[in-house]
Amino acid sequence: MVLLVIFVGAFVLAILQSLGYAPQYGIQEFLTFDYYLKLGSDSGFWISVWLTFYYAIVPTFVGAGISLALALILVKRFKAKVIAEFLYKIPMVVPYLVGVSLVILLFANGGLFARIFHAFGIVSSPAEFPRLLQTSNGIGIMMVYLWKQIPFMTLVLYSNLMVIGREDEESARLLGASAKQVFFHITLPKLIPAMITAMAIVFAFNFGSFEVPYILGAGYPNTLPVQAWQLFDSPDYTKRPLAMATVVVTVCLSLLTLTAAFLAYRAFERKTGRG
Repeated sequence: MVLLVIFVGAFVLAILQSLGYAPQYGIQEFLTFDYYLKLGSDSGFWISVWLTFYYAIVPTFVGAGISLALALILVKRFKAKVIAEFLYKIPMVVPYLVGVSLVILLFANGGLFARIFHAFGIVSSPAEFPRLLQTSNGIGIMMVYLWKQIPFMTLVLYSNLMVIGREDEESARLLGASAKQVFFHITLPKLIPAMITAMAIVFAFNFGSFEVPYILGAGYPNTLPVQAWQLFDSPDYTKRPLAMATVVVTVCLSLLTLTAAFLAYRAFERKTGRG
């Protein structure tokens, strides 16, 4: 009930305000879609939509590939495996803002790597170090996402590898299958459900993330959550219903994308005979 009131209740309130019911701000235009129409007619809004998808999708897929490789390495026996299993989990318990601080200290113009490049004569001054932060390509944002989320996806995939065991893989190798055939026909199909779940969680967080793109983003264009906050924080209270419309659009786009992805995956399972 507490979760229902906090999250669902807040979302319902956001919907009402986006439709013109906000008497606390002196706005009583219910029922109106003017705020949604205003968003749709703003070219900057569509840039924000594209940027939000870009920041959510790219690190999700890149992180999934790296996590898969790490999980396959961790499941094998090697020296210092206990240490590796401990170290890769550390970012999971560290807040995102700590990751933001680390990225700024390491990759900002004047940061650690800029000074190292200058010391080795690669750049004439730390200020000439390639700009990685607060740019529209979002490299700094994605570095924080990957630093934090790769351990999570690795843990999910590694745990599934430990549960399913290696009997089928060893049987296939004994029957003459190559390492490539074992991976694509046995290991990967068993990991896909866990990978899809982990990627969905990571995508949903990235899509709605505020603090990382707010600090490391270019300022303009903004992601949808940052744009919603800037509208809500405006001294002009009449912009707050527009902020709520942005919030509702953000949630709906995220849900629609995840639903489409799950439906596509279920269709793929049925087509391949695994559903």
